[in-house]
Amino acid sequence: MTLEEVLIQKTTTERASCTGTALEEVLEAAKDNDSLTVGVYECAKVMNLDPDSVSFCVLAMDEEFECDIALQIHFTLIQSFCFDNDISIVRVSDMQRLVEIVGDKAEQLEDAHCVLITNPAEGSWEDPALEKLHLFCEESRRLNDWVPEISLPER
Repeated sequence: MTLEEVLIQKTTTERASCTGTALEEVLEAAKDNDSLTVGVYECAKVMNLDPDSVSFCVLAMDEEFECDIALQIHFTLIQSFCFDNDISIVRVSDMQRLVEIVGDKAEQLEDAHCVLITNPAEGSWEDPALEKLHLFCEESRRLNDWVPEISLPER
């Protein structure tokens, strides 16, 4: 690994940890605004019916589901859809923490593999933390990190 690659990796790791707090803020604000969709199938329905309403996508994976081929196929399709429709997308590895944040929207742990943040029908709500996440995703794509991983802060 070259020095440049080490510096890029370090910068990416630092940015990911800073944006974890922003992601938590955005998820809580979206939950309060009733702008969350949770679950792989529910998210696929929203993306199919109204892709313009989707503002941000979070994919969650933990060790228990790493070998689930069907889930990996769904993730690949969701990622492709997000890329085609210019939707920012990130991964989190702590699905349990994500479930804690989205609360009662995820009735079972298995339902939290995909979370969409949508714009309400009456108009778009602005959130500085969401803008920060969009910028983070843009910068990550410039570094060829197409689906960056974000660590959610511990409680």
